[in-house]
Amino acid sequence: MFTHGHVDHIYAVPLLERAQSDPCHVIAHERTPERFRRYERTNGYNAAINQRQFQLAAPLFPGDYRYPDEVYRDTLGIRASGLDLVLHHARGETDDGTWLWDPAHRAVLTGDLFIWASPNCGNPQKAQRYCDEWAVALRRMAALRPELLLPGHGLPIAGAERVQRVLTETARYLESIFDQTIDAMNTGATLDEILHSVRPPADLDDAPWLQPVYDEPEFVVRGIWRLYGGWYDGNPAHLKPAPDDAVAAEVASLAGGADRLARRALELSSAGDHRLAGHLIEFAGRAAPADEEIRRARATVFAERARQERSTMSKGVFSWAARSASPGPKG
Repeated sequence: MFTHGHVDHIYAVPLLERAQSDPCHVIAHERTPERFRRYERTNGYNAAINQRQFQLAAPLFPGDYRYPDEVYRDTLGIRASGLDLVLHHARGETDDGTWLWDPAHRAVLTGDLFIWASPNCGNPQKAQRYCDEWAVALRRMAALRPELLLPGHGLPIAGAERVQRVLTETARYLESIFDQTIDAMNTGATLDEILHSVRPPADLDDAPWLQPVYDEPEFVVRGIWRLYGGWYDGNPAHLKPAPDDAVAAEVASLAGGADRLARRALELSSAGDHRLAGHLIEFAGRAAPADEEIRRARATVFAERARQERSTMSKGVFSWAARSASPGPKG
């Protein structure tokens, strides 16, 4: 059974088949084959993403996939290893997600709908996530009153009260981000305004299963905007923008040179304003890509930015920027 088509969840099948000397019968949601075809078409892009996100020495993404033998659409009852299980489709981290219910043991197998971290619901380099539908799936799990939770990553959770708490609090976390974002969109707020105003519920800040160590709320907001609002962010200069390098050259000229931008970026970084420092050093790097001093300054600014971040997503991108010789996201 594939809970979804991410590569860290599908490659055990050959090992199982070798261990048991019989072919496995693989079941997955009907969208999983579409996912594999997309991976095959965008292998190079996904390799570059993995290199940045996980700070790999070289681009890496597999190119062969074990397609499922059977697919389903909404729900499916199966019998496996003497257990009667019910498969449920849910869009959350992916569009092909499956969670399972084991009524005999009152156990829910969540796949990556629960991972002992804030939900991976806004990955800036990956395909669309589904914040509101993810919360609905968690509420549906909780309604079954499970006594055991087996997550896609991390330790199992036993005890009806504990399971109920992590499911409902994770759902509330997502619902709050979603409602705040949609409510702000309905007032005409820009993406920039929403990004800097939406916050998860404060009473969940210390929940160990909701720490932003992989994804983070700011990226979830962007995912909601992308799904419900398109790609235009409300800034008319971004609708048909000038090339980044041209903007950088003009800003550097107005500032009196790329070196002045770089010095100011270092000052801001030292003062703790890492966001603004990032803008200025990127302008400087694009305006003078061959300047070794500016390259070193750029590496310093983004290395410090990576050091300050908690999530894998942010650390990966900023660390890659610090190591790369020149601006830009190329793998």
